[in-house]
Amino acid sequence: MSSTRLPGKVLLPLAGEPLIYRMVERVRRSRLGGQVVVAVTTDSVDDSLVELCQQKDIEYFRGHPNDLLDRHYRAALHYQAEIVLKIPSDCPLIDPAIIDRVLEFYFSHEEQYDFVSNLHPATYPDGNDVEVMTFQALEKAHREARKPLEREHTTPYFWENPDVFRIGNVEWESGKDYSMSHRWTIDYPEDFRFIRAVYDALYPHNPAFGLPDILNLTEKRSDIFQLNSHLAGINWYRHHLDELKTVSTVQTKTEVLSR
Repeated sequence: MSSTRLPGKVLLPLAGEPLIYRMVERVRRSRLGGQVVVAVTTDSVDDSLVELCQQKDIEYFRGHPNDLLDRHYRAALHYQAEIVLKIPSDCPLIDPAIIDRVLEFYFSHEEQYDFVSNLHPATYPDGNDVEVMTFQALEKAHREARKPLEREHTTPYFWENPDVFRIGNVEWESGKDYSMSHRWTIDYPEDFRFIRAVYDALYPHNPAFGLPDILNLTEKRSDIFQLNSHLAGINWYRHHLDELKTVSTVQTKTEVLSR
């Protein structure tokens, strides 16, 4: 709720319900996903988010406002999770089929990897972020990670230390890379206008719409695609290029250009 660029974004309305509810709805469509938990901060500003979870019968866990590694670790500990799947709350267009594809890869190589994602390198449209890790690996990261960015973003300690963790990655089966050209995440007002337009166009006819449906829509409706296209490629990496060993300048834009 305390987003600086778009305050209250997780409760913005999408197809008649708050954004976070629509996102939970999509995540629950995953065939292989387990218990879905919203990891909320202990700040009073997030009390309204907790009230929503209670009203909608959504599991939630309250934890540290800024140390997300600690919040996610303690949530996993509370629910006695053996495997943890992390998805950012700013991905209301995430495709459940992509969640399942990453999980299928993890389960078919369960003894080979401690951490599997679809982000290193990323290839899917931005906003389909899936990261899977063992509880033991999460516990190790929680115990050993020291840098502020490692605590704030939960998983950099994994992919920045391939000598410590066994790292796996899932790339888009199409062979394409839309990670820097198609933005389906929400951080700015333009992002919300884009996401709302997608929901307005697709949800009434098919609540389970996925990646192919969104691509088909934006190819036919350039007016929708252009709502936030100038923001494509902008992510949190841009603030930490001097600290990250495995992320380069080609994986982020360093400035937001005004329209």
